[in-house]
Order: sequence, then C-alpha cells, then structure tokens
Amino acid sequence: MDRVSMSSCLEARVPFADHRIAAYLWNVPWELKYRGGMVKYLLREAGRGWLPESVLFRPKSPYPKTYHPAYERILTERMRDLLASPGAPLHEYVDRRKAETFLSAPADYGRPWYGQLMAAPQRTAYFLQLNYWLEKYFRE
Repeated sequence: MDRVSMSSCLEARVPFADHRIAAYLWNVPWELKYRGGMVKYLLREAGRGWLPESVLFRPKSPYPKTYHPAYERILTERMRDLLASPGAPLHEYVDRRKAETFLSAPADYGRPWYGQLMAAPQRTAYFLQLNYWLEKYFRE
C-alpha cells in the first residue's frame, strides 16, 4: 500500500485508508485536528483508553537512512561543477562562497534538515534539483 500510494505522491496508512474516513476527516475543522500545540489531536483523543500513552504521544521517528561516503562525493562534485558554471540559474539564489564553505566542511550529520537525517547530502541534492528545475522551466 505504501509503495503504490507514494508512487502517486499520495501518503496513505493502511488502517486509515477507508475513503469514507478520509473524506470525513478532510472536512473536520483544523481546530479539532490541532489543539493546544498538539498535532493529530483528534486522532490521539480517539485512541485514548485504547492505546498506551507512550504510543499515543511518542515523538515522530523517521526511517533510518544509510549514509554512504561515495554518494556525498558525487553530490559534492556535481555541486562544485554547478558553482563553476557561470550560467547556472541557481547563482541568483545561492551565495557561491557560502556554498563552497559548506561543501568543504559539511559538519551537520545528526541534525535533521527538514526531517532528513543525512542533512548535508540531502541539502546538496536539493540545490542540484532546484537548479535542474530552474533550467527546465525558467530557461529563456
């Protein structure tokens, strides 16, 4: 279910995949879904008495990722090529010196970046993808 739904850019959870539940919850006011600074408030309240508090209120834990140094080397080489390319559209949005400083010492492993555990490689890949998108859709 997860693989099929994600291939369509849709996230689904099998226990909650019933379309009637999804349609109903889509229309529930946000104030009932998020209350007192707690996300998934309505779901957590519905589970009270059925699930232990440790499950209801556990922090989100992303899937672990395996880091491979070769992946980062490839990304770093491509980013350096991009920074050396004078016509790259990314130059309008990224400070080249700061980007080079980051590539030289990406000491941020273990600190998530938008939920990503491999922060340095993910950030570099993000900029490469952004440049690709800018070239594809905004090149004159």
